[in-house]
Amino acid sequence: MPGPYVGTRHTSPARPVYTKFMPIRIVQVDAFTDRPFTGNPAAVCVPREAPTEQWMRDVAREMNLSETAFLTPRDDDGYNLRWFTPAVEVDLCGHATLASAHVLWEDGHLLADEQARFHTRSGLLLADRRGEWIELDFPAKVASPAEAPPNLLPALGVEARFVARNQFDYLVEVESEETLRGMTPDFPALRKVPVRGVIVTARPASAEFDFVSRFFAPAAGVDEDPVTGSAHCALGPYWGERLGKSEFTAWQASARGGVVRVRLNGDRVILGGQAVTVMRGELVA
Repeated sequence: MPGPYVGTRHTSPARPVYTKFMPIRIVQVDAFTDRPFTGNPAAVCVPREAPTEQWMRDVAREMNLSETAFLTPRDDDGYNLRWFTPAVEVDLCGHATLASAHVLWEDGHLLADEQARFHTRSGLLLADRRGEWIELDFPAKVASPAEAPPNLLPALGVEARFVARNQFDYLVEVESEETLRGMTPDFPALRKVPVRGVIVTARPASAEFDFVSRFFAPAAGVDEDPVTGSAHCALGPYWGERLGKSEFTAWQASARGGVVRVRLNGDRVILGGQAVTVMRGELVA
């Protein structure tokens, strides 16, 4: 049968149970940081053959991180890549892609100078090593001006300078970094907003960064994501128009925090980040 399970299959009214599991390596990586226990943690699993969707969902719930990435090698080119939160599969994820590329190079699946190529629900994504940094080639996700739904701003507890929306998220600009950092959203209320998540952004208090942000996705099972690469696919074009620039250094102001370099390239956004491995283990069930 397909998937990482081998041996006897037993069924019950509740769900299938599999025995004689062939252990599979899993690696936890902190992405968009060069220091352990900061940035955004992601689990990365590279099974020898395509696993079942139910198994991937089970592993993602067990890992209980904002995303767990599953890669399987293709015969023709690169890897198939899927991302799961503890609750849902997502269409685009930056930090778990960064973590995946890091693992492919660090564990010897790719040579140091090889490009990582990922086939995903958002098309072909590329990753290249640039010294201590990794660059991701992602699609731009431009947000257009939109009216905030009645429950959005009350759930965030802020007043908005501007509201926009793309295919995934609402984008809300607030008055200042102080306002951004002081937010304590009502997550049960925010969960009712019919989008993947909400990007909140502001001009920075320091000249060290071009903009700051936070990202909330309770509807996807993640109240606050520590550092969100895919959000910067919208933030880059948004701040590019306002600042008249095409390259940025951004800070995501979660409790863990992380730095994202952003470069606009036509209808693509190049995201730069660092990554550090914090744990290796084996899945034995």
